[in-house]
Parts: sequence; structure tokens; C-alpha cells
Amino acid sequence: MQTLDATFSALADPTRRAILMRLAKGDLTVMELSKPFRMSQPAISKHLKVLEEAGLISSTVRAQERPRRLETAPLKTAIDWIEKYRQMWEKRYQVLDGLLEELQTIQTKGDKKK
Repeated sequence: MQTLDATFSALADPTRRAILMRLAKGDLTVMELSKPFRMSQPAISKHLKVLEEAGLISSTVRAQERPRRLETAPLKTAIDWIEKYRQMWEKRYQVLDGLLEELQTIQTKGDKKK
């Protein structure tokens, strides 16, 4: 559960979500990642640290650069967790739909008798 907590915590920030979306297109350096944001490089680095601690990104060494890469395993874990609840709610909605249909049928029969 700690991994899931870290994932959701990291995803709670819009800047971090934007960083992940950019990394979904390919590896980027800190300088490349920081270009569209109106914040300092240290601020971007703090966001990257949170993402890295959550396991959502990793870095590699390429010459003098350390490009960041998206890691999808924690996202898959979060999706699987959410999916369990989606399925549960889907079943509950189906039961409610059946009950509503039954009540509408009863009401329609009652209206015809009048």
C-alpha cells in the first residue's frame, strides 16, 4: 500500500502529472523538462525527486546528461486498484438498474389498471 500511497501522492500535483505526460513521449533531461514550466530548475528537481521516490520515473547516465524515463509499473498498480472498485460499482449500478426497471414495470402496470 505504501507504493500506492506514494503514487497517488505524486500524481496529486498538476506539475508532476504534466512532467509524466511529457515523459510518456520519451526520455528528457531536466533542462528539457523544465522548459515549459515557469519555475526554477531546483523547483523542477524537487518534483522529479518526488516522482523518482514514488518509482514513477528513473534516470540514466548518458555522457554528461541524466535523462529521466517514465516507469509504468506504479501506474499499472494504481490502475489495477482503481479497476477493482470500478467493477464493484458497476455491479452495484447493474443491481440498481434492475430494481429501477422492475419498479417502472410495476408502475406502468398500475397506470394501465386505472
